[in-house]
Amino acid sequence: MKLYKSIPIMLFTLALAAGCVSNKKYAELQDTYTKLRERNQELSNKYQDSQRELSGSTSRVKSLEEQIASEKANVTALQEALNKCLNSSSQGNVNISKLVDEINSSNKYIKQLVNAKNKSDSLNMVLTNNLTRSLSREELGDVDVQVLKGVVYISLADNMLYKSGSYEVSDKAGETLSKIAKIIKDYDTYDVLIEGNTDNVPIAQTNIRNNWDLSALRASSVVQVLQNKYAVDPKRLTAGGRGEFNPIADNTTAGGKAKNRRTQIIITPKLDQFMDLIGKAPEQSQK
Repeated sequence: MKLYKSIPIMLFTLALAAGCVSNKKYAELQDTYTKLRERNQELSNKYQDSQRELSGSTSRVKSLEEQIASEKANVTALQEALNKCLNSSSQGNVNISKLVDEINSSNKYIKQLVNAKNKSDSLNMVLTNNLTRSLSREELGDVDVQVLKGVVYISLADNMLYKSGSYEVSDKAGETLSKIAKIIKDYDTYDVLIEGNTDNVPIAQTNIRNNWDLSALRASSVVQVLQNKYAVDPKRLTAGGRGEFNPIADNTTAGGKAKNRRTQIIITPKLDQFMDLIGKAPEQSQK
């Protein structure tokens, strides 16, 4: 800046001295002045450039500071989110632990149910084997024996036992009922229920009021045959009729009606006998 202020002084000095120096000297001074003036302009341009660069650098620094502040804010937000996630994960681990306990408890209960089912299946097998041992393989083909929850169900179709639309036992039913009598007499302390069932077609007999009567009369006929012909103790026998109200198939088809027209002989052990059978049931291995 001192150089800029000295230039006018120099010019003034040169002007005063112009009349005192030679042309050659004056030309040299003029050349020096021109060079100094160019140098001054060059320095002035550099100064302006430096000012612009400084201004740009200041703007960039400010921008960088703003970016740094923004990134710091992002880091803080991420840290807070991480803390929440860790807290949530800790709570989630507690919930997962409770869920695992519940699953283990459920699995234990399921295992107990499986054990109970296996025990029941074993008991049913014992009952089936014991109650059908008096029948040959050929005889078993004519008699449907099922064991459900410790109770034996022997189901006989009505066309095997009775005349059509009647409660009279047919002659051909004798052989089948003799097989049933063998089963009943084999376990002479079991209770026996003879249960008649019909389809939903109304009975058209003057001496039979409805299907209730028909089912009860058919059951009574079987009871009396077992008592009188095959010497089954009548104290063990009960006759009952359920009419059309205990179907096992659809009454809208001929096949369904045929299945519903049946007589069931239900053999039930007394409670103490039932518990004794449970004790005989073999344990099944668990998988």
